[in-house]
Amino acid sequence: MNKKICLLLCALLTVLPAGCGAAGAGNSQNPAPAVAEETVREEKGEGVMTHEEYVAAEIDTPVVVETYVQGVQSLWEESVCLYTQDHEGGYFIYSMPCTEEEYEKLVPGQKIRVSGTKSDWCGEIEIIDASFELEEGSYIAPALDVTKLLGKDELIQYQNRFVRFEGLRVEPVKGFDTPYLYKWDGSGKEGDDLYVTLSKDGQLFSFTVESDLCGSDTDVYQAVKKLEAGDVVDVEGFLYWYEGANPHITSVTVR
Repeated sequence: MNKKICLLLCALLTVLPAGCGAAGAGNSQNPAPAVAEETVREEKGEGVMTHEEYVAAEIDTPVVVETYVQGVQSLWEESVCLYTQDHEGGYFIYSMPCTEEEYEKLVPGQKIRVSGTKSDWCGEIEIIDASFELEEGSYIAPALDVTKLLGKDELIQYQNRFVRFEGLRVEPVKGFDTPYLYKWDGSGKEGDDLYVTLSKDGQLFSFTVESDLCGSDTDVYQAVKKLEAGDVVDVEGFLYWYEGANPHITSVTVR
């Protein structure tokens, strides 16, 4: 979603009444794990933060992390947004300067060292004003099943990680003929972001196919357009945050 639009929405948008309210972000993240997973501690280079140190850092302060590219948005005006993760947590890199030549090297799995400023934008903790260096190493994160945390405060512990939600129900969009919208308000067209409402235990949640990540020619974009209200689906994607959980999904499977 365009940030100029979203800055207005931060002030005006009424989020879905159940499950999409703003939760604590950034320094409020509880480092205690809420989902069983294998913990791998990775040795960091000199001056590089662990994920725990990154979480504890104050907003608007310098940060340095070593992380691995997991998803790459389209190159726009020589800058790029990255979904990245190490073995301990996720990092979203916003609008990082990048040439076309550098962009070609930012493939999933590539290890990078990122220096920038920690920022909070409508609950999304991200690194801005960033620069990067390529490093030796590769890692592709498995999708972590966080279904049981959907609608709970603990979910924010996994912000920006590659996650999985299972057994969600597709809900109709009130006032529209389809269970999805082009753009958040239905004002868009083919090629724009897709918004779909999914539910769990009666709570409603907004999921997005971010067109700069998964365009109209991707399987997930076309799969969402085929969904019908009442379908039960499993989805995977990056746990983006916008006034609450707003996952950017990369796959959807109808049961």
